[in-house]
Amino acid sequence: MLISSILSILLSNAVTKRRDIAILYNRIAIIILMYCILNDISSLTVVTKGVGLHGGLLLITNITQIFHIFVFIVSALILTLTSFYPRKIWTKEYSSIKDIFLYNFVYYNTKIINKMGEHLKIIEYPLIILFVITGAILLMSTNDLVSIFLAIELQSYGLYILSTIYRNSELSTTGGLIYFLLGGLSSCFILLGTGLLYANSGSTSLDSLYIITSISDLNSIDLWYKPYYINLSLVLFTIGFLFKVSAAPFHFWSPDVYDAIPTIVTTFVAIIAKISILILLLQLVYYTKNNFSGAQGMNWTFILLTSSLFSLIIGTVVGLTQFRIKRLFAYSTISHLGFILLALGISSVESTQAFIFYLIQYSISNLNAFIILIAIGFSLYCYTSENKEHEELSDKTNSPIQLVNQLKGYYYINPVLALSLTITIFSFVGVPPLVGFFGKQMVLSAALDKGLIFLSLVAILTSVIGGIYYLSIIKEMFFDLPEYKINTLFEGKGNIINKNKAIVKNVNFDYKNIAISSPISFVISVITLLILLFIFINKEWLSMGTILVQMLFNN
Repeated sequence: MLISSILSILLSNAVTKRRDIAILYNRIAIIILMYCILNDISSLTVVTKGVGLHGGLLLITNITQIFHIFVFIVSALILTLTSFYPRKIWTKEYSSIKDIFLYNFVYYNTKIINKMGEHLKIIEYPLIILFVITGAILLMSTNDLVSIFLAIELQSYGLYILSTIYRNSELSTTGGLIYFLLGGLSSCFILLGTGLLYANSGSTSLDSLYIITSISDLNSIDLWYKPYYINLSLVLFTIGFLFKVSAAPFHFWSPDVYDAIPTIVTTFVAIIAKISILILLLQLVYYTKNNFSGAQGMNWTFILLTSSLFSLIIGTVVGLTQFRIKRLFAYSTISHLGFILLALGISSVESTQAFIFYLIQYSISNLNAFIILIAIGFSLYCYTSENKEHEELSDKTNSPIQLVNQLKGYYYINPVLALSLTITIFSFVGVPPLVGFFGKQMVLSAALDKGLIFLSLVAILTSVIGGIYYLSIIKEMFFDLPEYKINTLFEGKGNIINKNKAIVKNVNFDYKNIAISSPISFVISVITLLILLFIFINKEWLSMGTILVQMLFNN
């Protein structure tokens, strides 16, 4: 379905000159993803212990299918940002359900609904996103070293192009170039690890690797492979992937790239790229977790725990000095990756359940934070800033909110959006009873069960210290007065017309009638309520994690 839709959109791109129908292509992409979700749900009961495809190149299991569905859902939610105009005129007296069906509100002002917004005119955007999703889906399901490399490159090339897709943005081009160069470096590590694994085991199939690691006899001296050599190969292989997910100490590209590329693109780069790689690493860790420890040295998964320690410390300490909001979010992501890698490196039943839960809840919370950030930019249409620094921001069109102090006093402008962002940030901090608290608690519980007391203490301390930079955002929003002034000259005129296109009434409107469009408001509302009310709807979510882990460990 994804490949046929890529081909059809590619062909339709070739024959159209109208860039303003990009909004239609985005909606088609959402419909395609909805169909893919239904397709995966219908085959969930067919796949139980796993199905090998294409001669073992791909392996479909219930875990990969659940995360396929999750990637499709998150991608569809991100596409709502470019599938609908960001603002609408809302008049209370003509907004009842009856009036919506009987009458239309017609007004001429393309600036209000942002018809000429750059993100609504990029016709290739949904096409590249479908390429990236295809790469992510193949990467999660892959079972061969060759197909791993092809899938990661398909995903990465799409992300490089996506980062530079705003042709007129100098910052975006710079960010995309940094991403491309350092992404190429990480691919070299993956290729080197792949080459060494093949040279030592004689096979590119992960099944062969799993068999070798499960039957290793350390006392035998006439093995045709060297156990420590496979360990080293897997360490190099994993370093390449840690580069891709921006885990410390391989994180240095992500704050610059996140900050430079447009916020709508950052939303996709920050979430989708990480999910697919972490699910691949989950399977790799699980199937090789018993290999070569003891006499010959440590298991290769020590690199995950080492990276977890660095990520927790660097993501928290360096984050304290940030005043640009997307750089702050980048360091926040690095810090949360520390928790995810801690759960991944332990590889017990409890830690794997914590890993699946943490990955899902953090992806959803991160998505909400970025969508709210974009919505705040959309909501400031009628306001002018007294701060000269805000007025002179470069690339303001593509990323309206760039500095933390741009949120100063935002609660007085739009209290609902400010509260939504606050709930999401408290979830990042791990304040009970929000969903983020349960994720951290599960990871720490699994770490303590395994005896990793030092790492658990570091995780708790960094989580507390990290609360400082999150609370600085909340302080700016709620306890400072806004620097924004309303444009009092703004007013508009429109007509209410009936189905026969006859004018029923002339309506004047002002800045109070401008609201964020319904699809974006709906996405923010649903995710915020999910974060807030998780304690009441936790059964299905936790049960799914338990079932998936039991299926994995009982295979």
